[in-house]
Amino acid sequence: MNINAASMFQELQTQSLEAKGLNNELSTKATNPAPADFSAMLKQAIDNVNGLQQSSSTLRNSFEMGDQNVSLSDVMIASNKSGLAFDATVQVRNKMVEAYKEVMSMPV
Repeated sequence: MNINAASMFQELQTQSLEAKGLNNELSTKATNPAPADFSAMLKQAIDNVNGLQQSSSTLRNSFEMGDQNVSLSDVMIASNKSGLAFDATVQVRNKMVEAYKEVMSMPV
């Protein structure tokens, strides 16, 4: 499960450049042939983070109950994956809030 934070960040950068008028139409079409729905990408990323957290919780519970098929390394890897995915999602949210504040402070 991959949250694809890099593509979300690239999409934010592309939109930022377009808003500033620094990105021409040809380069936008070359790098982004099909416009992506940002809200759908964000929902998919959040769903992936949720899935990683649920998987980590399930593995942790199985290990604590003494399941011989689950090793401590599996639990730790799943826990670290879900933690990193959550941290990345929080950073994307922080950048979105920052961008929103910047847009709202622009003079009309």
